[in-house]
Amino acid sequence: MPSHNPSSFTVSPGVELPVPAPGDIWAVGAVILNADGAAFAQKRSPSRRLFPDAWDIVGGHVEAGETLLAALAREIEEETGWHLRHVRRYLGTSTWTGDDGAGLRHEADYLVEVGGDLDRPALEWSKHTAYGWFGLDSLSRLKEHRAPGDYFIHDLLARAMSQHP
Repeated sequence: MPSHNPSSFTVSPGVELPVPAPGDIWAVGAVILNADGAAFAQKRSPSRRLFPDAWDIVGGHVEAGETLLAALAREIEEETGWHLRHVRRYLGTSTWTGDDGAGLRHEADYLVEVGGDLDRPALEWSKHTAYGWFGLDSLSRLKEHRAPGDYFIHDLLARAMSQHP
């Protein structure tokens, strides 16, 4: 696995980088758009402890001693085989409690550009069962297996796509 040093990708001026407090549990998420402006999502396997069988963006937990952007680069590569090229925009931080009993988490989400073959992601098939590119007209599929009011991924992608030039 290549090392993810911050010089291997660029960050737009003004992109906010929250600083996690000691003891806080953090995750990062990457919104990836293709040339047509559609957003990438992958479906979590039914056996996953956290959000089973739900659509999700690329991302995951920040490991001890890891910066948010290093975690973002690592998760993109682990989950898709692509590499982080540019962090375009900070989409905000959400605080949530998962359905896995692990407690409160903070998640920083970013609109990013990646390198690699966008038609052939190297998914972790033990963790994900499908992937897709979702345009504004197909985003409603991201509400599958989610309770009403639990449309975080749908809403995040809709916001990122509507703000994308």
